[in-house]
Amino acid sequence: MTTPLSPRQIWVDQLTQIAKPLLENLAAGRLRERMPIEEHLDGIRAEYAHLEAFGRALAGIAPWLENTHCPPEEAVLRDYFIAQTLTAMEHATDPKSPDAMNFTGGHQPLVDAAFLAQGLLRSWNSVWQKLSSKIQARVVNCLQSTRVIQPAPCNWLLFSAIIEAFLYKAGAQWDAMRIDYAIRQHMQWYKGDGVYGDGADFHWDYYNSFVIHPMLYDIVNTGGEVSQRWKQFREPIEARLVRYAVVQERFIAPDGTYPPIGRSLAYRIGAFQALSQAALIGKLPAELSPASVRCALTAVLQRQFGAANTFDEQGWLRIGFCGAQPSLGEKYICTGSLYLCLCGFLHLGLRADAPFWIGEDEPWTSKRAWSGEDLPCDHAMHG
Repeated sequence: MTTPLSPRQIWVDQLTQIAKPLLENLAAGRLRERMPIEEHLDGIRAEYAHLEAFGRALAGIAPWLENTHCPPEEAVLRDYFIAQTLTAMEHATDPKSPDAMNFTGGHQPLVDAAFLAQGLLRSWNSVWQKLSSKIQARVVNCLQSTRVIQPAPCNWLLFSAIIEAFLYKAGAQWDAMRIDYAIRQHMQWYKGDGVYGDGADFHWDYYNSFVIHPMLYDIVNTGGEVSQRWKQFREPIEARLVRYAVVQERFIAPDGTYPPIGRSLAYRIGAFQALSQAALIGKLPAELSPASVRCALTAVLQRQFGAANTFDEQGWLRIGFCGAQPSLGEKYICTGSLYLCLCGFLHLGLRADAPFWIGEDEPWTSKRAWSGEDLPCDHAMHG
């Protein structure tokens, strides 16, 4: 009889299935050769797809790479992925490599250089500090080169800001104004009850989780000590992230589905990056047990990645929300974009003996409510 996988093994196995083709081919200098580019009929995304895939994947798997408290067999796999990532970084930043990545052509590279910077902040010890000084200098140059791209007045401001936050921590030349402007604008765009506008307007989508909450949190917890202005925002930014995580947990239906609202649905479980990050940093509120959040997120994982045709025959992700649904891919979506799904795996950075992983299975809020359980009221957060 086959022994059932533990919850953590389910997540590690899924991460491996998604990330392995990407990192192994990039480490071999064969990503451009082997990664297919599925895109919108009107799309021209091949020049962006490779940095998209690498930056987004690293942002998602970084907490796991940084985790030194996991079982021996898992640790071997993690170390393998670290080694692949280090070699991949060499190819990505080497102008002579067949897999040299585009950091300056068009507008899109700013987005994915930002995810790469966020991934390096999240894997500071396991990846950044293990790179040679030569490769570190190349990474810095690549990230600084994105300053030629002007961010749009929306969540894109955070892309410029998190690159500068990384440069600050790396001891490189950095621009404080780009961080200051992004933070102040988002404070002005806050709509209440844990939700920011994407720019001045409110959008019904998952960009508060794809980008806004995670990047704001990582920025102020990287450069907060530099400026009293930024430091004072830590508390409200964290409190708003926690409230948004509460709402996200309630979005997960008893069967593991969630509302297909807004754009970029092809990022799949990346829509729950904010909830995953709240679990990772130990900030789940008292009404959410870590084990129940694990069960909710695992239900989503299995609904989405268990769907037929999620992967092609070579193991690459296909555009879709639940299976292959190419019409759900906007013009800016291609194969590389899809690896933002790994940002829903941040909780793998929790040690293996954390309550999140070892707690007995528990129903999540929606499952409890729809079973008829008498629950306390939910309340808005003011401020």
